[in-house]
Amino acid sequence: MFDHVLFGVSDYVVSKAFFLKALEPLGVAVVLEGPLGVELSSDGKSSLCICQTDEKPAHLHLAFTAENRQQVQAFYRAAIEAGGKDNGAPGLRPNYHANYYAAFVIDPDGHNIEVVCHEPED
Repeated sequence: MFDHVLFGVSDYVVSKAFFLKALEPLGVAVVLEGPLGVELSSDGKSSLCICQTDEKPAHLHLAFTAENRQQVQAFYRAAIEAGGKDNGAPGLRPNYHANYYAAFVIDPDGHNIEVVCHEPED
């Protein structure tokens, strides 16, 4: 649905490092970086772009798709190691649907970052 999503961050260096480490288990890497910010992608079809802003960023909820539950767990560990704050450890969320397996972490700007797998356990 989206080609790219762009949002501002209060500390570009910290946020770039956070997203690269936290999303590495999903294969996310830098596609392009320049004076306007950084573009991150895992598939070359859609991208997450961040830029420095002097304004206080509005809180977002960003959810990324995982191929399996192990990627959800790896994201959670990497995001916590990168300085994220726990907002929901990896686990089933049956209130959404029977196979909704997700983890939630708060990033350096207070955004709720989620990685979710909709597939049953292998």
